[in-house]
Amino acid sequence: QVQLMESGGGLVQAGESLGLSCAVSGRIYKINTMGWYRQAPGKSRELVAHITSDGSTNYADSVKGRFTVSRDNAKNTVALQMNSLKPEDTAVYYCNVNMAIRSWMPNNDYWGQGTQVTVSS
Repeated sequence: QVQLMESGGGLVQAGESLGLSCAVSGRIYKINTMGWYRQAPGKSRELVAHITSDGSTNYADSVKGRFTVSRDNAKNTVALQMNSLKPEDTAVYYCNVNMAIRSWMPNNDYWGQGTQVTVSS
């Protein structure tokens, strides 16, 4: 059974930094894109950042220059380093991985359980 285990998150003050990590466990055939989404109260879930298998990255405009996404293909992990945090970054952050768990199965999106990030002003 495939699982996505997130760690990190918490409460910080504006301007501080925080790191998130997500580890994929279980039998996996191929991991494609890995990344992070977030959902603030009363808002839709939105893409924060993602990274492809060859290392190409994409960021939401609101986090460019402040957040960095990275992955370790050998460990099947993806991380998000968040610097210069703002109160508007407050949300539940979800790890997202697009992968095929068997060679004959299609690619699918898998989600972590979510971790709360709260930035106080």
